[in-house]
Amino acid sequence: MTETLTGDTPADSPDPQAADRALKAKHRQMWALGDYPAVATDVIASLGVTLVEQAAVRPGMRVLDVAAGSGNAAIPAARVGAVVVASDLTPELLDSGRAQAAALDVDIDWREADAEALPFGDDQFDVVLSCVGVMFAPHHQVTADELVRVCRPGGRIAVLNWTPEGFIGQMFATMRPYAPPPPPGAQPPPLWGDADHVRSLFGDRLTGVTAERGLLPVDTFERPEDFREFFKAKYGPTIATYRAIAAEPDRVAALDRELADLARRHDTSGATSAGTSMDWEYLLFAGRKSA
Repeated sequence: MTETLTGDTPADSPDPQAADRALKAKHRQMWALGDYPAVATDVIASLGVTLVEQAAVRPGMRVLDVAAGSGNAAIPAARVGAVVVASDLTPELLDSGRAQAAALDVDIDWREADAEALPFGDDQFDVVLSCVGVMFAPHHQVTADELVRVCRPGGRIAVLNWTPEGFIGQMFATMRPYAPPPPPGAQPPPLWGDADHVRSLFGDRLTGVTAERGLLPVDTFERPEDFREFFKAKYGPTIATYRAIAAEPDRVAALDRELADLARRHDTSGATSAGTSMDWEYLLFAGRKSA
């Protein structure tokens, strides 16, 4: 998974490839912070199953999960009986995925890879998936081009991403004023949750396109503050944002309040209910590669 909250990439670098390598190194470091696999298993586990079902993954299909993290979609695809490759930029996430897959006795080929430069040949996979993963690659068109390139003609591409208007999209909007500026040319991750934007990325290279919004019920946290503390400890982008303002206690306190207030505004449990319940909106976009 890659993320664009990490800035500090020189805008006038004489070597664009060196600048890109430096940016990707920062992304690896950020997603290795905290414990993203805990987010994947404790909060959003059902999203991978939803994506695999929507993509109609069947036994024997060749499936690629791009920006797979610790295997939120790759593991359900393998449990269906598909032949799965899971690729991600961050080795620590792949290591966690290997351990989870081994515990479940499912076979997955784990590959360290950049979503913007996949190390696979053209037309190799029957299904190409990504579950809240490719949205964090900084250059959206390059990423979409890679998803299309490695999918066979007639194969299926299905991506599930947070919407700009939904809870996680609003969480990124809340953190943005406190985070370092994104590097030049990087696009906001939640745009992958805008159907028109995603259609523009794929153009006429996909047919039979569907774009459906869904809601992930989240009742993991007793209080809004518990959500905030969990993400401060586990989620790389949130950790990186707080590190950027660590020497400014007033800004830390302000962000603390804003994140708790965000969760409070999205709480649907009612004043008399114990615990916090939220619905996190996502877009599931799918289609077949044109022949």
